[in-house]
Amino acid sequence: MKKLAPHVVDARDWRQVRDGVEAKLCAGPDGSETFLLVRSAERQLKERAMHARFCERIETALARLGGRLARARGPVDRSATERQIGRLLGRNARAAGRYAICLVEDPALLAGLRLDWSIWAEWDDWSRHSEGCYVLRTNVQDWTPEALWRTYIQLSEAEAAFRINKSELSIRPIWHQREDRVLAHILVCFLAYVLWKTLGLICRQAGLGDEPRRVLDELAEIRLVDVVLPARDGTEIRQRCVSRPTEHQQILLDRLQLRLPFRVRSEGTAK
Repeated sequence: MKKLAPHVVDARDWRQVRDGVEAKLCAGPDGSETFLLVRSAERQLKERAMHARFCERIETALARLGGRLARARGPVDRSATERQIGRLLGRNARAAGRYAICLVEDPALLAGLRLDWSIWAEWDDWSRHSEGCYVLRTNVQDWTPEALWRTYIQLSEAEAAFRINKSELSIRPIWHQREDRVLAHILVCFLAYVLWKTLGLICRQAGLGDEPRRVLDELAEIRLVDVVLPARDGTEIRQRCVSRPTEHQQILLDRLQLRLPFRVRSEGTAK
């Protein structure tokens, strides 16, 4: 990203590829590669909030450390203090480069050390321009920014599909020995993924987001209950009933336009 800093800062040649997403083509140094700079407004807000959180943590800890050095009643080990600062910056690495931190020998303090720190203005300037930006690298030179970005999005969607199969659908790799079984396994995975995406589309149309896992986990609490009543002749009357949904579950069912039956007919049920 730093190598493309002039292109990032330059406000010209950015083209909108989707709502809230802009892109710009940049030629590689030797002409054999193409770089696509992408800037996302949603990602910019997210990274800005992250930087603000990390900066607040660092400055709070530095102020606390500086006060502790000022109040110390004896010499403070310099190496231990430097390691403490290093751990602080390591835990907040995304904003560590913003600060110039120095331990200065100060005979006027009992600790013998004073903490001096300042903020690099250059870091803030670069952060303001680069937040929400990322770089795509390709050897394709005759595509438009829109085509390159959409191809990248297709790749990310394919990777997401593999993650869904392994996590939400729990379909792990199985080592088959015959081609027909391999093809059958692929078909099962494909059908499961299609069903999952269909559920996601239904949830999105119902205003429930596009993560059916949350909806399924909530509705999974609805139970089938077998009610068994003894009859006078020694037989049993068995009724399979559906538990009443909670208020929140009923809202989900209404959004999905689903109606639960009160009873479920099963084989062998007495009339």
